Amino acid sequence: MSYHILVLDDEKEIADLVELYLKNENYHVHKFYDSKEAIDCINTTNLDLAILDVMLPDIDGFSICNIIREKYNYPIIMLTAKVDDLSKIQGLSIGADDYITKPFNPLELVARVKSALRRYYHYNADKENTDFIEISGLTINKSSHKCFLYNEEIELTPIEFSILWYLCENRGKIVSSEELFSNVWGEKYLDCNNTVMVHIKRLRQKLHEKPKNPKFIKTVWGVGYEIE
Repeated sequence: MSYHILVLDDEKEIADLVELYLKNENYHVHKFYDSKEAIDCINTTNLDLAILDVMLPDIDGFSICNIIREKYNYPIIMLTAKVDDLSKIQGLSIGADDYITKPFNPLELVARVKSALRRYYHYNADKENTDFIEISGLTINKSSHKCFLYNEEIELTPIEFSILWYLCENRGKIVSSEELFSNVWGEKYLDCNNTVMVHIKRLRQKLHEKPKNPKFIKTVWGVGYEIE
């Protein structure tokens, strides 16, 4: 299979070098120096992976990443001259899968591309399997009892995993504390029981959720919890 890869970098030498190395691996490369042309390609081409420069003169790489994540789940690798952790966190938090700082070794980039494609298509192959769920960078596998956030494994207790799995399995539905407790603990819920709330708090901490604006587990006050 010849994978289709988008390469967007306004530095011609870097874009050309990345294209050369990827073509040597028999990838089909869609190379652009301009964000607007790249967006046209994103909207019209069946891509398998995107490599985006962060610092662009027109529309920055973070914005392009957001555009892709509105419709597609394929891997995104960010390229940047910035070395600060905040830039890396920003890229990963909006849905990027990997982050490489310039200058970089082209062979390392190729290795990361191969790894990202392997993970993505391995997960896609399992999508018919009800034991696997992927939501905006969060992946959870019931058969292996493992959870990953942007490809980083998150250590969960059995109860935390069961809560997260149940919420993911019921994505888009508001789940009450009573329903969660009944299905996870297998016992009758008591109004004075704050066990669910405590475990949700711990889960959010492990998922690096912002207390006032969580990305994954949202509270619907007076009703329950929801993963959108």
